[in-house]
Amino acid sequence: MSMMSSLPVTIVHACMRDGSGGSPTAVLEDAPLTDAERCRIPALMGTSHAVFVSVDDIQGDDTPASLRFFTAAGELPACGHGTVAALAFLAARTKDAAGSTGAKSAKDAEYRATLRTSARVFEGWAIRDGDLIDAAFEVGAVDLREPTADECGLVLPALGLAADEVGLGARVRARVASVGRARLLVPVPTRSALDALCPDFDRLRAACDQFGFLGCYVYSAPTANGRIAARMFAPSIGVPEDIANANSTACLAAHLADQGVTEIAVDMGDGLGSPATITAAAAPAPAGRLIHLGGAAALRSDQPVYVSVG
Repeated sequence: MSMMSSLPVTIVHACMRDGSGGSPTAVLEDAPLTDAERCRIPALMGTSHAVFVSVDDIQGDDTPASLRFFTAAGELPACGHGTVAALAFLAARTKDAAGSTGAKSAKDAEYRATLRTSARVFEGWAIRDGDLIDAAFEVGAVDLREPTADECGLVLPALGLAADEVGLGARVRARVASVGRARLLVPVPTRSALDALCPDFDRLRAACDQFGFLGCYVYSAPTANGRIAARMFAPSIGVPEDIANANSTACLAAHLADQGVTEIAVDMGDGLGSPATITAAAAPAPAGRLIHLGGAAALRSDQPVYVSVG
């Protein structure tokens, strides 16, 4: 027999721009739910993603925490803006538990956490400044490769782009990038060209499903100071367009680092009415490029969600 269970959920706006916008993300302490029940949380809370956080001890520095990420379509091995949201959630709860006054006149000390997902263990950190929390973390290895002719031939037309404009043989090339799951990085020359995109989502989902892509991350040419606009289309995971996609930004940072661009700030979400910005920096490392991702976040509300369990 099923029963209704009430779970406390915090809505965190992740990767905000100038203190507003960002991607609303449901964050909650882990509970004994089935994966199907976890998948219902985003729709119930009106968010694209939910993050389940499991901690042994939320007090003190360098908190060990396990993270699981879900959309309505299933579990994800990684989620960049979900990680920013989880770090903000943990930092705020730790400061509150320690008796922080939350004063807006000064920044709190840096909070650090060791984060575990199904794929890896990595470090994250955050600094609370009044209502805003600046969070950042280390991204794992980014795999990059050329797309095949078949991949370009099916995916790019579904976006409304000609395959010979950005695919194999073109002056500006698409790339397949992976940090957890593969996605297609697609360049367009201008922000206006990006804004004009109107994908065929049924066709795009079928193409992404065929090649195992998480989705398509389309971006404008970087300005001289590394400012970029991007849109992430991911109907295969139940998110037609994502307000903020940090892991794809990390993939782009790894790609552009090979061209000498080592710091970027990517604007997303404008067309969805929720402006977001994600920062990424690439540095040399023994195993390739080390990517640091960052974004500002704020805890906007705490509310219960009622889930049928059992």
